[in-house]
Formats: sequence, C-alpha cells, structure tokens
Amino acid sequence: MKKDLFLTLLAGVVMFSCDAKKPTVYTDAQSPSKEVSATSASPDSYWQQHVDYKMEVDFNVSNFQYKGIQKLVYTNNSPDVLNKVFYHLYFNAFQPGSEMDVRSRSIADPDPRVGSRIEALSPSEIGYIKVKSLKQDGVSVQHNTEGTVLEVSLAKPIQPGASVTFDMEFDAQVPKQIRRSGRNNKEGVALSMTQWYPKMAEYDFEGWHAHPYIGREFHQVWGNFDLKLSIDKDYTVGGTGYLQNPQEIGHGYETQGQKVKQKVKNGKLTWHFVAPNVMDFTWAADPNYIHDKVQVPNGPMLHFLYKDNPNIQENWKNLQPKSVAMMEFFSDAIGKYPYKQYSVIQGGDGGMEYPMCTLITGERSFGSLVGVTIHEMAHSWFQHLLGTNESKHEWMDEGFTVFISDLCSNKVNNLDRENPFTGSYRSYFGLAASGKEQPQTTHADRFEYNGAYGASAYSKGAVFLAQLGYVIGQKNLMNTLKKYYEDWKYKHPTPNDFKRTAERVSGLELDWYLTDWTMTTNTIDYGVKDVVADGNNTKVTLERVGMMPMPQDILVVYNDGTQETFYTALRMMRGEKENPYSNLKRNVLPDWPWAFPTYEFTINKPKSSIKAIVLDPSQLMADVKRENNTFEVN
Repeated sequence: MKKDLFLTLLAGVVMFSCDAKKPTVYTDAQSPSKEVSATSASPDSYWQQHVDYKMEVDFNVSNFQYKGIQKLVYTNNSPDVLNKVFYHLYFNAFQPGSEMDVRSRSIADPDPRVGSRIEALSPSEIGYIKVKSLKQDGVSVQHNTEGTVLEVSLAKPIQPGASVTFDMEFDAQVPKQIRRSGRNNKEGVALSMTQWYPKMAEYDFEGWHAHPYIGREFHQVWGNFDLKLSIDKDYTVGGTGYLQNPQEIGHGYETQGQKVKQKVKNGKLTWHFVAPNVMDFTWAADPNYIHDKVQVPNGPMLHFLYKDNPNIQENWKNLQPKSVAMMEFFSDAIGKYPYKQYSVIQGGDGGMEYPMCTLITGERSFGSLVGVTIHEMAHSWFQHLLGTNESKHEWMDEGFTVFISDLCSNKVNNLDRENPFTGSYRSYFGLAASGKEQPQTTHADRFEYNGAYGASAYSKGAVFLAQLGYVIGQKNLMNTLKKYYEDWKYKHPTPNDFKRTAERVSGLELDWYLTDWTMTTNTIDYGVKDVVADGNNTKVTLERVGMMPMPQDILVVYNDGTQETFYTALRMMRGEKENPYSNLKRNVLPDWPWAFPTYEFTINKPKSSIKAIVLDPSQLMADVKRENNTFEVN
C-alpha cells in the first residue's frame, strides 16, 4: 500500500488501549456501552482437590543439601474413589540421563539455557529428592520413584469427600543452577528454590496429571502451606507466604520501630511462613540480598530482594515505583490482587512466576528489568489466580499474560502505541509461514520445536485475545477478562470456560473461533477480489482464501475524503458486534455464511467516486496475506 494512502486510511481507525480505570478507551471513536448480565460460568458439577502442607526443612548451605519432614492433608473432592496418588519430584530432572536431559539434547532446536549442561553434572552438582518414608494415616505405604514422579499405592482407598494425612520424610540436594531452580546462578544468587519439595500431583475431571518434568510448566493443586525453614542466619529469604516471626528474624521484615531479637540456634534462624490458598511455594535466599519494601496504596506490600551489587542498584531502586504502577494497572484491568504481599526477587535463569513472587535475573538494562517484571507480575493473575493447566493450555497462561502485559507496558511506560500487539502478530505470522506450526491443543512437551512452542504459547496466545477484541468489540473483551477473573479465580479454568464467559458477556456464539484458532493450524486470508461499476452503483466481491472464518469490517474511502464502513458478521456468530468506528457511518450487511468462498455487496455510489476499499483497517484480524486486503480503485 502506498504510504500516503495508508496514512489516509488510518484516519478514524480504532486504537487498542486500556485505561486502568475504564476497561477500554477508543481514540476518535467511543462505542456506547452495552450492559450484559452474565451469570457465573462455573458449572454446578465443578470440583477441585485440596491440599494442606506443613513442612519443616533443615538446610545446609555448605553442601546444598536439606532434610524435610512433610505432613500433607489431602482432601478428595472428586466423585471418584482413589486407589493411588502421585507426587512430583522435580529436582530429579537435573540428573544425567533424565528425560529433561535427553529431550534437551535431542530436540531440533535446544534451549541454550539447558542444552547438554545436565549431562555434565557431577554427583555433587545434580539435583535429587529422595523419599525416605511415607505413611498414610500412620500406615506405611508402598512407593516407587520413576524419574520425576513418585507412584504411591495406597494402604486404603480415599473415598469421595474424605481427607487423609500423608507423613513423609525426604532428603534432597539442590542442583547446580540450570533451569529455573538451582544454586549459585550466573549472577551469584545462592539459592533459587522452585519446585523443591515433594508435590502432590493434580487430579481433576481428566484424571491424574502425573506427567514427567521435561522443562515446560505446571498444573498444581490449590491449598495452604505452612513452612518452617532453618537456614544459616546470614541468609535473607524471600518468596511465597507471610513471615510469621519477623521479630525473631529481622532481615528487613520487621515493622518500623519493632525490636528484633533473633533466635539463632546452631548458627541458623528458623523462618516460619504461611501461605493461604495458593498452588505452590517458592523461596530464594542469599547472604548479600538488599531488601526494600514499598506499599501499594490500597494494595499489597511489595518486597524487592536483589544482590548488593552497585552496578544494578539504581535500576532496582527505579523499578520500585514502576512496580507500584504495574500492580495498580493489573488490579484495575483484571481484578484486585487478593494477597497482602508480592515479591520481586533476583534469582533464577530469566523470569519465572510463582505465587506471591517472581524470580528474575537482575543484571539487565532498566527497560529489560521493567519489561520482565511486568510480564511476571501479570502471571499473578493468569496462572496463579486463574490456574489453567499449563501443560495442555499454555497459551492461556503465556498468551493472556503477553496481551495484558503489552497493555500495561503501553500505559506505565507512556508508549502511546496504537496497536501494542504488533510484535505478537509479527511473530504469529512467522510461525504460520514456517511450516512448523502445531495446533495449540498440542501438549507443551510434544512440540517438535522449542521455537514453535514459544511462538504458539506467547504470540499466538496473545493474538487470540487481541483478535477476539476485533470479533466481539474491545469493551466486551475487557469486560470478559474481568468476568473471567470474577468467576474463575482460585480455580482451574479451561479454554471452553473462557469462551463461555466471552459468549455471556458479548451475546455472540464463539465456538467457531476457539475451534479454528486453537485446535487447527487454519489461517485467515480474506481479500477484495473485484470492484466493478454497476450503473450508478458499485458491486464489490470479497473472497475467503484461508480456511478460518472471520467477520469483516470494510472501510470505503472516497475521492472527496469522506469515509464509511460496511460490516458483515459470520452467520454462525448469531449476532453482531457494536460499531467500533462511531464517528463513521456503518452499513450492516447480511451475514456471510462461512462455506461460501465469495461474498458480494453493493455500494450505492459510482465506482468513479471511490478511492480505495480496505478490509480490517484496525489490523487486529490476523490475516496472513494483508496485501490483498486493499483495493485501490484509481
């Protein structure tokens, strides 16, 4: 398209933005609100399991080994009788010959953070969790470790509605830091303790999810955690949970003016944390952490733990007010953050989200530090409050996070981008053209290429939401996110649950959208096929080239500078979105049945008066061949 024509066509086009106080803001066009009453998407038959962990851990910082005692009360809220249970032993992945090791070395495009590094670990550098004893309600049970999974044959079946207590003793060793977890990472952080304890596997309507740990993400049981961690007195600890004994610990956790009297025993302090209604418990520790605190107005206390390194301190100080703005944005745009604290901690191997905290690498430029914090904080909603199965629906976790992070970055960094999602669209187009795309329903560990997994989960997942705004309207999209959060927080929503929420809010049928976008690799390609004179009228023929159906916004630009739009919904939508261009006249056309490869409509003006016809002037439709979207008449 010629540059001057492109600029002409942008006049009056919707900008996609999100105001923290109003879910959607339009530029040059404000669509009227359509109030929709939406009932809870939760089916009456929904259930989920529950866990209550109490753990005492004694940690040896000299050899990175620890001993643990775990009491786990497991409640079977399912309608099924359980004859066995499974635990995850994630640290066992960091051993030569593990499934993670072999997959990391055999995949076509290895993750450079892993590669062959696990294979090179010595016995003192590997990770492991060894279960020494396990009892069910006081009775010893048979158990067998298979890689990263502990198989347990129960002494007595667990009946529906019943609770049992598992008592376990275990020994463990922290691996040399490679992927997420580990010791002594490249920035010198001593301990990044993620997936560090024997964790009960999830059992839901699909059955057990006792998958091996090969490097992707997680599906976890909601519950409560109580941890007593004994560790060298010089180490500062941060992570999930509320510290119960700050006056005995200090390290910056005490309130102003509070007198600290440390209770040191054998050179160690015992940190007592409690975390209610979370899916996991993570902590990090280092003897040289700086610990800052910042209060979010009407929100949580933010904790920042980072190395006492003069090269990064300015960036970490400047990050703190930005983080307050992030927390306020997400709470307003999605729903209020419900916990009393959130911690940003230097650790790990990049950025990874956990309940009430994130671990990120800290030796970054300021822009990169802000960017990774925005993304990981957004995961507090899309995963740690809306707990999707990341192994099967990773695009709902990563993609939704990219979408809302792009909106947040646009706001807190004052970027003022008309379409904050152009990077995700560009990445998706590359994926679609690569020949390596697999449906988003592919299990996360079954992607043939790491790159294809990343583009599918992050970029195509973000486009799912941005493009849904094109289908149902931006205001309906942002209201859908709010309603989704309201109905499904502290639960395990599926793609269909999100779709049903969007249908209730918008009043449109959307099964076609979820099916084609996530279950196939069908692409969108619509074009203006022909424009012909018909007396004093003009006949326009559109064509559907790709297999995926979409409604069409059509912009007509006249030689005198005036513009108007035409709109055809898909017949199977069973409705229409509101006019996104309220400053332009919109002509609503009959619905387009998807099976028809072409569609004709008439403009009641002569062809000689028309300068151009453009499909999707917002460019929010992920059309893989946009060059046929514009027909220049003269």
